Amino acid sequence: MKKLLMTGALAALMTTGAFAQQIGVSVARFDDNGLTVMRNGMAEHEAKLDGVSLQVEDATDDVAKQLDQINNFIASGVDAIIVNAVDTNATEAMSNAAASAGVPLVYVNRQPINMDTLPDGQAFVASNEIESGTLAAFRMCQDLRAQGKSGGARAYMLMGQLSNQAAVQRSKDFEDVIGMDMCNFIELIDKQTANWSRDEANDLMTNWISSGEPFDAVFGNNDEMALGAIQALKSAGISMDDVVVGGVDATSDALLSMQAGEMDVTVFQDLAGQGAGSIDTALALINGEEVDKTVFIPFKLVTPENIGDFLQ
Repeated sequence: MKKLLMTGALAALMTTGAFAQQIGVSVARFDDNGLTVMRNGMAEHEAKLDGVSLQVEDATDDVAKQLDQINNFIASGVDAIIVNAVDTNATEAMSNAAASAGVPLVYVNRQPINMDTLPDGQAFVASNEIESGTLAAFRMCQDLRAQGKSGGARAYMLMGQLSNQAAVQRSKDFEDVIGMDMCNFIELIDKQTANWSRDEANDLMTNWISSGEPFDAVFGNNDEMALGAIQALKSAGISMDDVVVGGVDATSDALLSMQAGEMDVTVFQDLAGQGAGSIDTALALINGEEVDKTVFIPFKLVTPENIGDFLQ
């Protein structure tokens, strides 16, 4: 009888998820539209998986807090950790902590500084940022040419947080493209960080407009900043037909802006797919499967011609 009771209790524990694989997730900040899409993708994927439980924490853009979260995950005995890094230059300590504890770790969306030396049991899931800025910038160059401005055009660039690899790479992408023979008619007037923020971009664009410098294009490292620039342009009474504006992420707000004839270019980053992919990669590492150090999910150019493919 005792054996039967124990067997029944064990079965009950297993069916109630007592042996679920626990994954700790530290996200740089919850108040970011793009990262919210990523978190939603994680939640939707988790709901489809049996025996998988996520514990998702907000690092509130605080490097020390994020490292504490990772150490707490390790101490609580999670089976794996997923990190969307606050500062991509501060990931080595996170990797070392997880490796020392023998806990698999997956970086998602933001490339760690120690990418080339990731320990065994660690991986990176994202999209190749060389594609993002390059796709957007090249299309902006084509649009300016189509407007008859190949004899000379001037542009501003809104950069993300410079502690973030994506911001650095997307900015470099834009400068590399306008250095090409086909696009070297574009002069970069100024570039400043607006920290991925719509409000900060609005303020910065307003200051640039007030300087009186003529310009033809604005490239934002993400859609939020591009939308902030559009707000400033509209407030100043500048026609959106006269300025080419590009961003990255293809957020729902950006697509609405494009439908309204405001934003000209964005690039679809499958943030929900990155979130789901990070879980699958973590599970593979938990199970001891061989995993590529880098798992790339492709970017896709979004323009008024193909926007219908990205509307839900």
